[in-house]
Amino acid sequence: MGFIENIKERAKKQVKTIVLPETMDHRTMVACDTILKEGIANIILVGSEEEIQTNSIGCDISKAKIIHPATSQLTEILVQELYELRKEKGMTLEEARRLLLEDYMYYACMLVKMGYADGAVSGACHSTSNTLRPALQIIKTAPGVDLVSAFFLMVVPDCEYGEHGTFIFADSGLEQNPDSNKLASIAASSAKSFELLVEKKPVVAMLSHSTKGSASHADVDKVVEAVKIAKEKYPSLELDGELQLDAAIVPEVAKSKAPDSTVAGHANVLVFPDLDAGNIGYKLVQRLAKAEAYGPITQGIASPVNDLSRGCSPDDIVGVVAITAVQAQK
Repeated sequence: MGFIENIKERAKKQVKTIVLPETMDHRTMVACDTILKEGIANIILVGSEEEIQTNSIGCDISKAKIIHPATSQLTEILVQELYELRKEKGMTLEEARRLLLEDYMYYACMLVKMGYADGAVSGACHSTSNTLRPALQIIKTAPGVDLVSAFFLMVVPDCEYGEHGTFIFADSGLEQNPDSNKLASIAASSAKSFELLVEKKPVVAMLSHSTKGSASHADVDKVVEAVKIAKEKYPSLELDGELQLDAAIVPEVAKSKAPDSTVAGHANVLVFPDLDAGNIGYKLVQRLAKAEAYGPITQGIASPVNDLSRGCSPDDIVGVVAITAVQAQK
């Protein structure tokens, strides 16, 4: 059974409710049809009945719950709650009402915050910032978590590296230039995400263009310091660095470049030094190795809210909804 098939089966065992606010997109409706037919999750669609009917031609979404913010009795309750949450930041009742009526992602996040849903998925039509800003403002970080970050779950076909070709690439979607403390936090969160989703032991490599002092630069120093912090804060993690990519995943290269490292050659969680490297890395693997790339999946939010690539397919949406449902089970 492949990775995403396993995730779907796990989602079915404890069905959660996921909000899909991008009802202006036909891909959302195709995905909703599949999710409901397969029993992966219960679905709430946020939008007008007319818009949903127009965009769902050819799809069976009869089992989805539809909430139209302009007519729902729930809206005024959510308006008041959003105002209470954000009034210290200067939000007025009028602004809260406008956001919920005009920006369906705010509505989706309020549904999650208030317990009407367990998670939300968006991003097929919207930027990452437009997807995650409401989540960070409304749902906020989970207790004990220093940082919200994002990763891609990569499944590389016919690959002997990582966990039979399965990796987490982090941060590949959110943190632009994390400092050493943030890198350490990303490593810890990513290890937990790997253990939750892949159900295997995480082996974390902190990546660099240097392996164990082979190059000297401030960018290398940042990663070296991150390794030190992570080992002190999370002593149970199997983690090492700084490692070049080949030293991190190829046993033969690891033997020559980092012979004393138990991580080198065996890593399945790859922590990139910055967003440029992480984003370029996942897209190279996705396109050249024809890998499945699920994400960016967020970690560290109190309830799961996940982003989509604007080039996503309906199957991609189904996969991310299944992942979100499994995250919500935790």
